[in-house]
Amino acid sequence: FGKYVISTGGIFLSGKFDQLQQGKPFSALASAFNQYCGILLQTCDLKLKLTHQVNHVMGREAYHLAKLIPNLALILGLEMRSNNVNHDEGCINAQKRLQYLLCKFVEVISNSFATPVTLFLDDLQWADPASIAAVNQLLLNGGPASQNKRFFFLGCYREGEINSNPLWGVIC
Repeated sequence: FGKYVISTGGIFLSGKFDQLQQGKPFSALASAFNQYCGILLQTCDLKLKLTHQVNHVMGREAYHLAKLIPNLALILGLEMRSNNVNHDEGCINAQKRLQYLLCKFVEVISNSFATPVTLFLDDLQWADPASIAAVNQLLLNGGPASQNKRFFFLGCYREGEINSNPLWGVIC
């Protein structure tokens, strides 16, 4: 499926949740976006375009997303230092900010390159609640930009292993 998406001009991002990484929020999402940014690092024109758009749309908030996506930090030329972290911020606020920034990043990618984005996540049965909430926000993200949204989500999970989490209702 990924080869088809790419051959038709789309962007294909893929990540896989790991049973041993359940405690690490956003692990598969970070992997998918980091892989994509790694590809962009090899193309100067695309890298510059993404840098401009991310800085324009996210401004200084891009730093928080770059902590999650190391190759984005390289694209933006950011130094990731632990002393820049705001230790007073609660975990829930940080997760909500990352969910918001992931949505903005998908919007930047799809609008900057006028290309549909397909996100494939495997082994969703091992996804952490923060990742599920982020995927739900990606799927339900409203507003004027959502009318032109070119985002497709494909997820796989093992039958019978999904928890009764109410967030699953949106994805399944």
